[in-house]
Amino acid sequence: MRGPLGPVIGKYPSSDGNGVNGNGNNGIIKHNRKCRDVVFLFMFIGFWVAMIVNSSFGFNLGNPLRLNYGLDYRGNVCGDKHGSLDLRELELRYWLNSNQVYESGLKDTKFQLSNARSICLMDCPIPSEDSLNWVCDYPEGDIHLSVDDWIDRNYDYFADLTPELRNTSLQLQGPCYPVIFPSVNVYWTCQFIARASNRYVADIGKSWPVLLVCGGFLPLFLSILWLLMIRHFVAGMPWITVILFNILTISVTMFYYLKAGWIGNDVVSPIIGAHDPYYNVSAREVNHLHVAAVFMTVVMIIAFLFSIAIVRRILMATSVLKAIAPIQHVVAAKVIGEVQALIIFPVIPYAILAVFYMFWLSAALHLFSSGSIIQNECDANCCAYDLKAKRLICNSCCGYSIQYTSHIAAAILFHLFGGFWATQFFIACSSTVIAGSVASYYWVGGETSPEIPFLPVFSSMKRLARYSLGSIALGSLILSFFESVRFILEAFRRRLKLIDSTPRSWIGKVVFQSSQCFLRCIGWIIKSVNRNAYIMIAITGKGFFKASEIATGLIMSNILRIGKVNVIGDVILFLGKLCVSLMSALFAFLMLDMHKYKSAHNKISSPLFPVLVCWGLGYIVATLFFGVVEMSIDTIILSFCQDSEEHQGTAQYAPPLLIETLNDQNEVQRLMQ
Repeated sequence: MRGPLGPVIGKYPSSDGNGVNGNGNNGIIKHNRKCRDVVFLFMFIGFWVAMIVNSSFGFNLGNPLRLNYGLDYRGNVCGDKHGSLDLRELELRYWLNSNQVYESGLKDTKFQLSNARSICLMDCPIPSEDSLNWVCDYPEGDIHLSVDDWIDRNYDYFADLTPELRNTSLQLQGPCYPVIFPSVNVYWTCQFIARASNRYVADIGKSWPVLLVCGGFLPLFLSILWLLMIRHFVAGMPWITVILFNILTISVTMFYYLKAGWIGNDVVSPIIGAHDPYYNVSAREVNHLHVAAVFMTVVMIIAFLFSIAIVRRILMATSVLKAIAPIQHVVAAKVIGEVQALIIFPVIPYAILAVFYMFWLSAALHLFSSGSIIQNECDANCCAYDLKAKRLICNSCCGYSIQYTSHIAAAILFHLFGGFWATQFFIACSSTVIAGSVASYYWVGGETSPEIPFLPVFSSMKRLARYSLGSIALGSLILSFFESVRFILEAFRRRLKLIDSTPRSWIGKVVFQSSQCFLRCIGWIIKSVNRNAYIMIAITGKGFFKASEIATGLIMSNILRIGKVNVIGDVILFLGKLCVSLMSALFAFLMLDMHKYKSAHNKISSPLFPVLVCWGLGYIVATLFFGVVEMSIDTIILSFCQDSEEHQGTAQYAPPLLIETLNDQNEVQRLMQ
């Protein structure tokens, strides 16, 4: 058995970690603390300074309109009033020459769609049933027509052209081009064939209020409500969770059946605006909903069978409930009940992350759009009439695109890594504060005064800011670096798969897949080590590596105790997260069923993608709040293990119910069968 930590652990602490208890001993949380891993704190501060400078570079040179609206054949940004023309009302990109669009889609062609002649319009033109419609180039030269009049005439001044210009227009050389194929507005682009992926991106932009409510505020409210229920209905939470999980799974599945048209007549219709008899792409979106409905059916069946197994385990093995209930009772009903600030504390990192992501996403958009607008290099042979030059020009049919220099590419990669490091840093700070609060409760034997329910959290935040930010910066840096390397390797693997360079022999495939599993396992181990290290940092004030060593030693020597508590408890918490995310998805379905999202320009093609995004956001928010319970349990367990080792196998400060559960060796053997 490992020896005690001496003056760090072996003292009876005060509840707030800042004073001396009734026996005259210094508090465990306060004793012998000093700043650790300071170098990495300065590294993190320097990194933030570099992030701000890097972001300011993007804000100065970037223009997110380039990403939204695209470029016309002159390099102007649609919707931008600062181009060669005032295009503030002309936000839709339209390809004039349908022959060039067709040619770009041929299998062996060298002509790219980015080089096709495009202009900016207000609406997507559609062909006429009894005549030939025209869309003409920007009015200039001998065309004495204002932009407003050009718009009012539906971009058509073909009747005013000379016979020569009419002839070139009929040859698809401009300045006017016939509207042969219908087009639809897909994310600010008039597309002849709308890709479902583009439509789904457009759906996200149109349904942002739904994402804000069902992906942000609703899971926030539900997560706080869930913590309150854990506090007041501890014994019944496994039953409530299992029943609610099945109800929500069935409800979400039924909504997919409704939107897929298998139940009722509410099948989706993705056409935006007036229905076009020449154009119908609803089959793709409906087929995707069919796949989602089948997938949810499988999930529903698995969830039902899994729930039966859980219920059977609870009914037949009362020891399992006994393994869960004491921990939930001690951690939730006691810790959360006494340290009431833990219920609302996750709102702080939630708000910080929300503000950070608003800044980070804005800076990312500006960085991605900060490249130079340069004409493409192409060997295409095409002719177009230039109204200013008053002649056909056949040597300049290359379009424009945003091109990045090497330093812009480096700035983008730096920004992406910085966003991940900052996210992990904030999450680690939150975990450490929670662990410090729970540890303050444990090491006084659960005698926290009800008159100061918020003091442990405030004291834990103070200790974190004063002593441990360097250790947190180091731990989050290690995790961010590894995840970045894994992301790069995964991107490289996908690139090899795309060019068909993956190993063909079975040995090569085994090695290839094994390396992926190995990287995932290493990532899981690093996350687990980091999590437990943050707990020991909060308890002992040690540096990151020393805290990792202590935590790993405790886990290895008490693996049966830890496994006994965590297995079923983790399942219930996981189901709780799914309940919050499924509730978010269900409300997203209800909001998207409003008239606002079924007509006019706010019409979404399919609820599939917005619902999935709300589902994912709900799970992320729930994970942040449920981390209070998970971190509380892990802190209690590690504190119990250290307490037992310090006192020859008998914990001195643990609540009696916890000692009864974790010291019952026969129960451990039964659970492991």
